[in-house]
Amino acid sequence: MDIARLFQAFVAPAIFVSAAALLLLSLNVRLMGIVSRLRDFQHRRHHATDAGHAQEAEAFSVQIVSIDKRAELIRRAMLFVLVCLAGTVFCCLLLGLGLYWEFARVLATAVFVSAILSMLAGTCYYLAEITVALSSVRNEAKYYYLMDRERGSDARERRSD
Repeated sequence: MDIARLFQAFVAPAIFVSAAALLLLSLNVRLMGIVSRLRDFQHRRHHATDAGHAQEAEAFSVQIVSIDKRAELIRRAMLFVLVCLAGTVFCCLLLGLGLYWEFARVLATAVFVSAILSMLAGTCYYLAEITVALSSVRNEAKYYYLMDRERGSDARERRSD
């Protein structure tokens, strides 16, 4: 049994396990922020609808759709990175078996390449979400003046009553 070769075989996949775990941590934080924002907008839309503020409710509906699309991009990114994580762990196991069984080494190579491609796909989804995030914030700013204007007209109506 060649322990040194076994540990050498584990190094590259082990590095990707750490990389995938850090990427997942980042994605999870981003997803939780998006989910919190989505819940806030849904709550605000509900109150705007109850108060009869149609324009405000519509503005929130547009934002909810936008944020939901961003959450879906992050969900896909997480899925691909999780597949990468599982693939790299499986690759480590196959490399250990590869010391005794040649086919396991060949299979480990294929699994490792697939895992890295999966990480690449997850990173592309993450990049897409980051690209959309700024436009989402800019769109929010367009709708806030409608909400402020509608609230101002309601306040004027209450004062005139």
